[in-house]
Amino acid sequence: MVAILSLMVVMGFMMLGEWVSTRSRAYVPSVFITALLFLVGFWTIVPKNIVPAASFGTAFIQITQAVLLVHMGTLMDLKLLLKQWRAVVIALSGVVGTVVLTMGIGRLLFDWHTIVASVPPLTGGLVAAFLMTAGLKAQHITALVAFPVAMFVMHSMLGYPLTAWMLKRESRRLLQARHVDVTVATADSATSATVQTTAQLPVCPLPTVPAKVKSVQPQLRHWQLPAAYDTSAFMLFKVAAVTGLAEWTAQLAHGTVNQYIICLVFGVIAHQLGFLEDAVLEKAGVFHWLMYGLLAYIFANLNIVKISMLSGILIPIVTLIVLGVLGMWIASSLLARPLGFSREMAFASALTALFGFPADYIVTHEVTEIMGSTAEEKQYLLDQMLPKMLVGGFATVSVASVIIASIFLKIL
Repeated sequence: MVAILSLMVVMGFMMLGEWVSTRSRAYVPSVFITALLFLVGFWTIVPKNIVPAASFGTAFIQITQAVLLVHMGTLMDLKLLLKQWRAVVIALSGVVGTVVLTMGIGRLLFDWHTIVASVPPLTGGLVAAFLMTAGLKAQHITALVAFPVAMFVMHSMLGYPLTAWMLKRESRRLLQARHVDVTVATADSATSATVQTTAQLPVCPLPTVPAKVKSVQPQLRHWQLPAAYDTSAFMLFKVAAVTGLAEWTAQLAHGTVNQYIICLVFGVIAHQLGFLEDAVLEKAGVFHWLMYGLLAYIFANLNIVKISMLSGILIPIVTLIVLGVLGMWIASSLLARPLGFSREMAFASALTALFGFPADYIVTHEVTEIMGSTAEEKQYLLDQMLPKMLVGGFATVSVASVIIASIFLKIL
């Protein structure tokens, strides 16, 4: 009975966070509401062990962290990344700008451990927050465990609305440019038709909306079974096999390369070879369960936060967020024009480091639904913005944040 009630409370907090986010059109992040509910709950009547009581304990997390990174590898299409290399460069430059400004100016304002514990989640959202939290616990630096969680929760309050605003400005620019092009094309077509009337030549059609960018699917599927046998259990077996091979390789490396980086790399390789499907854990039907468990585990660390600690946490967290976002803006603005981006699109691509997938996908879709007045305009905006947002998020959250977190854990 205790386990069921604990699960109900944990999922209830997640549910309320999602409802508020949906109602506010993602301007109020779900993670902020959920974290606030956990925090108030721990201060009042919610038991501090409610998350492990709901089945999200140590064994669950040891499995979850590795298989989710393998799964993230199946979201990455190398050909799409190469095609959108400019977005990757800008997104990574934003990460560099964040690290430089927070480690530079921030070091003058706060102590070394506070900065090291807080900065990685600013460059990689959930993944980096979890890695830093687990690392701090492993090194018994319990006083700083709340900082990665607080950073993960607080930066989304600025990241989501700021990204949506940048994408709205970019949408207006794209639509204005498209309308000008269509007007010019119409005038040119009419002039051409008038001149060539005697020859009765057909009028050239207007330029069509660019075809939707599609990920190139892996071609090697020799080990795929018939559909009747390609079950969720088979998918999970393959993920477990790849994860086990990755962790065995990490053990052979004796910690030279972080095990989570190896899990990510093995996920990419298995996906490109066709051994793992696109978004394999989603197709297996377990992705959301694992993500909810990981989120709950991270929020469980709020049980050590007392009201008296908030002032000591909020001031450095808010200051570092402002410095980090400013670093993203400076770096992305410098590279925008040389790489053929508008400043708005460049900044939005850099901001994906704050949340990554699926938030970048959701925010982009919500903006296009608001800004596009026809189905053609909405599709046009998606084609122009979504690939840049997705590859930016993959490059920062899936790759750079794991590397940065592993490095920062060694310099604590």
